[in-house]
Amino acid sequence: MCRGLFRATLVSAVLALCASAMPARAEDKPVADRIADARAALEEAGYQFSITYIGEGFGNASGGVSTGKAYTGRLDLGTTIDLEKVMGWTGATFHANMFQIHGDGLSRGYVGNLFLVSGVESLPATRLYELWIEQKLMDGRLAIRVGQQGSDVEFIDSQYDDIFINSALGWPGITGVNLPAGGPSPALAVPGIRIKAGLTDRLTAYLGLFDGSSAPPQATVDPQLANPHGILFRVNDPPWWIGQLKYKFDIGESRLPATITGGAWYHMMSFADQRFGADGLSLADPDSSGDPRWLRRDNGIFMVYEQLLARAKPDVDKGIAFFMRASISPSDRNLISAYVDGGLLFAGFSESFPDDRFGIAGIFGKISSAARALDRDTQIFTGTAYPIRDYEAILEITYQHVVSVNFTMQPMFQYIAHPGGGAVDPNDPTQTHRIRDSMVFGMRTILSY
Repeated sequence: MCRGLFRATLVSAVLALCASAMPARAEDKPVADRIADARAALEEAGYQFSITYIGEGFGNASGGVSTGKAYTGRLDLGTTIDLEKVMGWTGATFHANMFQIHGDGLSRGYVGNLFLVSGVESLPATRLYELWIEQKLMDGRLAIRVGQQGSDVEFIDSQYDDIFINSALGWPGITGVNLPAGGPSPALAVPGIRIKAGLTDRLTAYLGLFDGSSAPPQATVDPQLANPHGILFRVNDPPWWIGQLKYKFDIGESRLPATITGGAWYHMMSFADQRFGADGLSLADPDSSGDPRWLRRDNGIFMVYEQLLARAKPDVDKGIAFFMRASISPSDRNLISAYVDGGLLFAGFSESFPDDRFGIAGIFGKISSAARALDRDTQIFTGTAYPIRDYEAILEITYQHVVSVNFTMQPMFQYIAHPGGGAVDPNDPTQTHRIRDSMVFGMRTILSY
């Protein structure tokens, strides 16, 4: 933890030093004001730069694979360039960002859950994430983005879920578990094309075509190790398609904003059968070759609903907001066959801290019937009370306190039921006990410039 805090302090010091080196005006403005002036001048010229450091210390207080604590840090350096201002390319924007990730992951080392405690958790690396150009046409109603990009910001997303820390409350847990290398989401993006079209003032269509995997398929090593720096730029894998329609509307006399989204995805790669081998025998059968049967293609359908339930003040889109997401995929080739999450967000109720937010959310992922059948086969062939996986469920409660415009503190609690979907505890030599339910406490801090 000390190393991560040192890095955050170092970043702040470097920025302050650069600002202090700029020529002072006659009124001798404070450093913060000179930084703001420099940023405004760059933005006016078409250049935007961002530096964000997320540092988080979490502890597994009980249950899981073992108790313990871990620190994870991620430095995010990004730039967005208005190519129309810079070089006269009308309607074009360039964006790139990179991560420097360090520290340990609580889920990998201590909890053993499918839906990682934090969306920041990943293997230590210095990695390119996004690198794309977007062209807007038809007065901005049509936008085409080409290059390496993530899909988690626009697809299957809610504007009210960004406060939450668990990874599944960003990129949904079902796609993060089922898709090769987790799909195009942190910490690995992939080359692709995204088309966004404003069909009406209320209806927007999205279509994405992405390379099917950010790392070599069926690799024997973790995808993050197979593509450690995010520069493989894979374009020859069977593709992944995703599309959605998003409709905005108002509810009641107060005209509370709401959005409903529906969509589907289709992956053209082959996927391993969750129960049977290539020889037709159960993978739990001692006579099986152990090589899974490969099934062509995979798919999923999803929906998102979000609504502002009540305003904190009239004519302000802060208050009590609700969101829910649900998705299903075929059981025979996916570990998670059904998924739902949702939550409540409270904002704008404090006069003293108008930007503070409080959130409570739940996650439920159902283990597919094929994977459960494999566990029953294991019971039969081993003659033991081998646990049958069923689901993983998580409750998250968090509060985000804005200390200043550049610094945020966020305590968090998560209760994780049936980590790993109710998987066998790796510390149990009899292989008859599940990983115990886990309770995680911790703090995230965000420093941004």
